[in-house]
Amino acid sequence: MKKNVGKPDSWFRVIVGIIIIGLGFYYKNWWGAIGVIPLITGFIHFCPMYCIFKASTAKEE
Repeated sequence: MKKNVGKPDSWFRVIVGIIIIGLGFYYKNWWGAIGVIPLITGFIHFCPMYCIFKASTAKEE
């Protein structure tokens, strides 16, 4: 897997994921489980949707 998520984008995804999971716990709703997706993509620096659209926020090496 080639990294296609840059550092600022990665931080944003992790923060948004934590917020969504927290709101899921707060409202006792299973929709909070969706927060796992941005959390994982933020940690592994890879987004499958970016591959589909041939986009990347990562710096070229």
